[in-house]
Amino acid sequence: MRVMILSVTAGFGHHATAKAVSDMLRERGAVVETVDVYAYISKIVKETIDKGYLFTSKHTQELYRLAYLLAENRGTGYFSTRMSIINIVNALGATKFARVVNDFAPDAIVCTHVFAAQLVDDLKKRYLLSAPAIGIITDYTLHPYWEEVPRIEFIVTASELLTHRALKKGIAASRILPFGIPIHPKFNQPISPEEARNRLGLALDRPTILMMGGSMGYSDNKKLIQQLELCNMPFQLMVVCGNNKKQYAEMLNMKEQLHGPCTLYPYGFVTNVEEMMSAADCIITKPGGLTVSEALAKNLPMILVNPIPGHEERNVEFLLNNGMACLVTKTFPVDEAVYHLFKSPQRLRTVRETMHAIAHPDATERLCNFILNELVL
Repeated sequence: MRVMILSVTAGFGHHATAKAVSDMLRERGAVVETVDVYAYISKIVKETIDKGYLFTSKHTQELYRLAYLLAENRGTGYFSTRMSIINIVNALGATKFARVVNDFAPDAIVCTHVFAAQLVDDLKKRYLLSAPAIGIITDYTLHPYWEEVPRIEFIVTASELLTHRALKKGIAASRILPFGIPIHPKFNQPISPEEARNRLGLALDRPTILMMGGSMGYSDNKKLIQQLELCNMPFQLMVVCGNNKKQYAEMLNMKEQLHGPCTLYPYGFVTNVEEMMSAADCIITKPGGLTVSEALAKNLPMILVNPIPGHEERNVEFLLNNGMACLVTKTFPVDEAVYHLFKSPQRLRTVRETMHAIAHPDATERLCNFILNELVL
């Protein structure tokens, strides 16, 4: 079977999901090609989307929040899909991209971003493409415009708890696949806390916290750690800085200065997050869809910080409303959040039980099984 996976550069999660699916499909004998859509249509648009997303989500958050809100409520007339810049670009590049797809001759197409799904929907509308398509929503919500790609035959959602919302938006029940967000299968492999701490060189008997700020290391880790010291509790803290080299250097310097109850272990970009999550008692993180799914797979209680407006705020709503996380705010700082968790073993157990009931650690396997065995139209 030949499968083409279409992604868009806008954050790390879309590509990570694409890689998880492509790796498993290849292991099962499929021929897979992963394509960044706008690398073919327009490199200028590709760079604009990537850098624009990073800039606006970090520096102009109120504008980003407003744009997302207006897109969610485009029925008010603020946004028209026929007039959107993305749809204009897709329309101009449709014929060119159709040749790329048809040269590969896929038996199935997987879209990990709604912009890619919009392009495929347009190609199908023009009869330039006939292969069945699956879209994957990589957050715990329904991003704007997913309800406006009717020719995408199936849509994967993060949870069956989102089915009601999908139906309200007009997506037919027969198209909804509540498999969960595909993540690397290694997060579905059990590792005991003791084994994980041994591998990482951590103390076996100390409360352990994992702190992550997304692939770009956006969180203000220094401020959070200074606040955590107020807990007056002994604990060890793994801090993953991602690609943020400046922050990593700052954490190394901070490690030498700490003389209180916190033992700090800084990391840059890592590939063993599953071990770190297995070693930890809780995670302090931005609520990105992929990180949330990985933590859910590991039944790791979450303390959420600095959500990006729009989709990450919707992730926060989902997690809080289902009792799987708490949110750090100006009036509920991170030290209080950690103190509440560690002083309430019953709550920790309840959170883990809830996460176990809602998580889909086998999401990648379920989707690949569907593509290889059931995708018959």
